[in-house]
Amino acid sequence: MRTERHENKKKKRWRWASIFIVLIGVIAVYSYFQYQMGLKSSQGEQLEQFEFNGERDENGATNILIIGSDARADERSRADTIMVVSYHPERGTHKLVSIMRDTYVSVPGYGKNKINTAFAFGGPELLRQTVKENFDINLQYYAVLDFQGFVSLVDVAFPNGIEIDVEKRMSEKIGVTLEPGVQNLDGEHLLGYVRFRQDAIGDFGRVERQQKVMVEMGRQLATFQTISKMPKLIGVVVPFVNTNMDIGDVLFMGRGLLLKEGRNIDTLRIPVENSFQDQRVAGVGAVLAVDLETNKEAFKEFLKN
Repeated sequence: MRTERHENKKKKRWRWASIFIVLIGVIAVYSYFQYQMGLKSSQGEQLEQFEFNGERDENGATNILIIGSDARADERSRADTIMVVSYHPERGTHKLVSIMRDTYVSVPGYGKNKINTAFAFGGPELLRQTVKENFDINLQYYAVLDFQGFVSLVDVAFPNGIEIDVEKRMSEKIGVTLEPGVQNLDGEHLLGYVRFRQDAIGDFGRVERQQKVMVEMGRQLATFQTISKMPKLIGVVVPFVNTNMDIGDVLFMGRGLLLKEGRNIDTLRIPVENSFQDQRVAGVGAVLAVDLETNKEAFKEFLKN
């Protein structure tokens, strides 16, 4: 009798194991075909490979240098957007720091200049060195994002658009026209929204809108409908992203955003309030002359705490 019960238990275990294996296989096949669909729908080209001698953060976080590239055929690439995304695996926290591109800093080997020139002079590696020298922040990974990839990601992940309260009419130098009010923006119009800076607050408003959109995208990516599209989304974005992270790195660091308790993203802007002055430098133009010690301390404390 005992032998019979034991055999029945073994059969049940094998039955559940078989079902589990089949389920994993189905998910793997589904993910592969979704990924391939994403690749086929993308028309981007892989950017050149960059040197990047990244280092781990001393506090156990993973810091990623995010660069929005506005490369054009007739000029050198420049960093239109500079962000640091920080993920702490033990705390499950996600943080986002925007560094304003006109921040006046020391660029190793090139003297003082706007921080976004470091990317044009020496790619992600020189920008990493610049952040380290001026703010004492270690960056382990980088990702250079093509703006067309942003448009494709939004359109695939959010076919109905992302709901945004547009605060004013926007049209100058963004390629689209946005009217004020709450509305769902597709990829092209959302890109215009985060790039607009032709008003009284200029780049400050642009950085604020970028962080607002990043937080909202992170929140909406946590829905079940979007999670099921993840393989396809990765396939869509891959041709537009140059990074030293592999897909496993991305999924590991992004998993917290797919959980209810991990959706909050804390944000910071560098330079912080009351720590800079508008200046004009010969041969450079309008810059933000910053109190480096104040901003270094604020940057480090934000990531640490």
